[in-house]
Amino acid sequence: MEKETKTMKEIKEYKIEGKSIEQYWTDKISKALVGKTITKVEYIGDQEMEDSMWYKKPIAICLDNRYWLVPMSDDEGNDGGSIQTTISGLQVIPVLY
Repeated sequence: MEKETKTMKEIKEYKIEGKSIEQYWTDKISKALVGKTITKVEYIGDQEMEDSMWYKKPIAICLDNRYWLVPMSDDEGNDGGSIQTTISGLQVIPVLY
């Protein structure tokens, strides 16, 4: 039996709740983040880095709703990630090794 594969166009046209994938995720992320205040910023601890089996230590950002944002290298969480910014003098928030 032949394996069915989807083209990139078919994937981009896929709908969730009647919305494009991009719009669905934009709306969901906006609802979670817009209007929140950053209350704390710190690099993750050595133990958390070890527990995650990461080699890179990312910054962690706490919001006023007590949720944390922790950048990862990919969707599978294979390592900590950096953050690109448009802040003058801080174009990248680096990972630490």
